[in-house]
Amino acid sequence: MRTIIYYSFLLLSLSLVGQRIITGKVVEKSGDPLMGVNVYLKGTYDGATTDIEGNFSFTTYEKDSLILIASFIGFHEAAIPLSSDQSSTEVTLREKISELNAVVITAGAFHASEEGKREVLKPLDIVTTAGATADVPGALNTLPGTQTVGETGRLFVRGGDGRETKTFIDGMLVHNEYSPSAPNTPSRSRFSPFMFKGMSFSTGGYSAEYGQALSSALILQSKDLAENNRTDISIMSVGADVSTTRAFENSSFAGKLQYTNLTPYFELAPQNLNWDKAPEEVNGNFAYRMKTSKTGMLKVYSNLSKSSMDLFESDIANPEVDKPVSVANDYAHFNLSYRELLSKKWGLKTGASYTRSNDYASLDSDSRDQNLIGFHGKVVADYQHSDRIAFLGGAELIEREVDQVLSDESGSFNQDFNERISASFLEAEWFASSSFGFKGGIRAEHNNLTETQTFAPRLSAAYKTGALSQVSIAYGEFYQAPQDQIILSQPAAAPEKAKHFIANYQWLGEGQSFRIEAYNKQYDQLVRYNQIFDPFTYRFNGDGHARGVDLFWRDTKTFKNTDYWVSYSYLDTERTFRDFPGSFTPSFASSHNFSVVVKKFIDEIKSQVGLTYSFASPRTYHDPNTEQYLSGRTPSYHDLSFNISYLYSSQVIVHAMVNNVLGINNIYGYEFADAPDVNGVYASRAITPAARRFIFLGVFITLSKNKGINQLPNL
Repeated sequence: MRTIIYYSFLLLSLSLVGQRIITGKVVEKSGDPLMGVNVYLKGTYDGATTDIEGNFSFTTYEKDSLILIASFIGFHEAAIPLSSDQSSTEVTLREKISELNAVVITAGAFHASEEGKREVLKPLDIVTTAGATADVPGALNTLPGTQTVGETGRLFVRGGDGRETKTFIDGMLVHNEYSPSAPNTPSRSRFSPFMFKGMSFSTGGYSAEYGQALSSALILQSKDLAENNRTDISIMSVGADVSTTRAFENSSFAGKLQYTNLTPYFELAPQNLNWDKAPEEVNGNFAYRMKTSKTGMLKVYSNLSKSSMDLFESDIANPEVDKPVSVANDYAHFNLSYRELLSKKWGLKTGASYTRSNDYASLDSDSRDQNLIGFHGKVVADYQHSDRIAFLGGAELIEREVDQVLSDESGSFNQDFNERISASFLEAEWFASSSFGFKGGIRAEHNNLTETQTFAPRLSAAYKTGALSQVSIAYGEFYQAPQDQIILSQPAAAPEKAKHFIANYQWLGEGQSFRIEAYNKQYDQLVRYNQIFDPFTYRFNGDGHARGVDLFWRDTKTFKNTDYWVSYSYLDTERTFRDFPGSFTPSFASSHNFSVVVKKFIDEIKSQVGLTYSFASPRTYHDPNTEQYLSGRTPSYHDLSFNISYLYSSQVIVHAMVNNVLGINNIYGYEFADAPDVNGVYASRAITPAARRFIFLGVFITLSKNKGINQLPNL
């Protein structure tokens, strides 16, 4: 018996001598302990799980140098070498950054995407917003930061004029993106929303990849491969269109032909304008998509159109005298883009766009015939170093050839220029954690006309203040060539400049979102002149500011089958530019803009109804009968619009829309005669809409084997 006890103690003591105790603590980068971390020795079953204090302890018989592994969901695995005599260590785990939990830099940007997890506005919203008439700028004008300028229909963003916003399709610049219109009547975007899967609308502080836009960038992403064959037929009060989509194994084709003629509508709905030939347009959109590999996609997109209109415009001083006005345009845009994931870390995007546009406009015996040829080529490479660090860089060439012939009774005068802007850009994104992210970039441009180089830094950062909220800041410098007429008169005209300072707070809940954003935009090197056609009076020392606050609230949760959003913008802006004798608020800027958009689907009548109310405070205008410059004020702008889409059957929809239901006579400004009358008074005329209301009716039919497909998303 003694022998058994003796050998038992001997074996126990020998086993204790062979054991090794490993202890330690696991923390995250902030120093806070992590509970539940799996800690073990590589290649063994020896290990433990950390307690509430992050501590762990276990024994092992391994004697040689060891590798201690610590793994925990949401964090990168750590491998710590242990020397043969080391028994204690502290392990710091780095948090993994994923698309689901990472902070998103939102200062200055509204994102809309079918795949986006943090979108504020979806593409569907563009075409179902009452009053927007399925026009991209029309719907975006209900967002904060935009200005209601009803006589143009374009995007005016945070004190900038319409030319300061540029449109990009799949990263490629679009030249002359708006269709022509009669004087003081709104134009429309040339591009149908149904061709795109998403968009990013930046009201400032956008990526170094994009340039030649002082105020804003509208970035459209075209659709990928189609999944179903379908044919759509639309019969409308303003025309008709037919479109078709064909899906193949690794490619798809989509095409749309549209004919618009407002003559029948104008005969039923009297207009304030004296039309000789109502606007008429033939338009075609075509898209081809091909999957080149598991990760590669080739896209080809084109837009072709031909339009014309004729009317008579009465002379301001002599209203009984009518002057003929003609407007015509031939347009072609081609866009090619290619993207490929070269490896797990490297990606490539490249593309080119070509635009040809001929604009003709005449007033009485004066005419302007302008031809534009535009080209944009770009190559972009992105490198994902880790889930925390990423780089993007590339180069591009933007070229414009503009030729203009001005004619009057005395003869004709030709002007032209060939502008070539080469640019390169580099951007880095760094996530210190899932709560803090930083992005910095630089853009360099060279203009062949001015032989100057510009360098524009872009900086932004974001910090998550909670599970549903975050704050963002952004700074950027932006350059843009002056308007075409300035370059035609003086090709060496210096680029205009703007600096953006933005601070943003955003909260995104389930079915609800809120954001507030403050900004300060400083203008410099703005063009000044006495007469726009006299280059000897040009100066490039104009300046200005635009500062304000934007608010946005959206809710799809509170009311059943109801989606609504509310936006408000306050703007304080003044400029010294063009022929301004000093610093004044431009006539396109209003201090207060407010919109409410409501959409509801009513099951009982199988219909979606929408209401939009828009308000804009008075705008300035110059009355030459007064001594003060831009001292006049228009009445406030009010518009209540309504639409309804009735599902007659699963593939037949009847759609109706009425703009300005209340028939308010909105006044956008005033025009004055060039010379005073015998009493020394300049005659005037109010700038108003072509009609108090616009009424649209349409029947939309879809032919497809998939009976669940219809055109409701396009209305």
